[in-house]
Amino acid sequence: MQVNRIVKAAAKRVPGLEETVAENVSPHWLRHAHASHAMDRGAPVHLVKETLGHAKIATTERYLHARPTDSSSLYLDS
Repeated sequence: MQVNRIVKAAAKRVPGLEETVAENVSPHWLRHAHASHAMDRGAPVHLVKETLGHAKIATTERYLHARPTDSSSLYLDS
């Protein structure tokens, strides 16, 4: 509970962060953001799994997100 209060208080002090966003920041939110950003930048899923301490790769795969600009066709030879 104390960690949650500290994280929320810190979020409220971030310049330009909307109040509604700051209210939703939590230790879990930071954990999710870490995993999502790491994977967006090419971190292997197995490394993120180990970093987060997940028992199953399926749990970590929830952090994989398709982006509107993504397409599997980008990986095909022309």
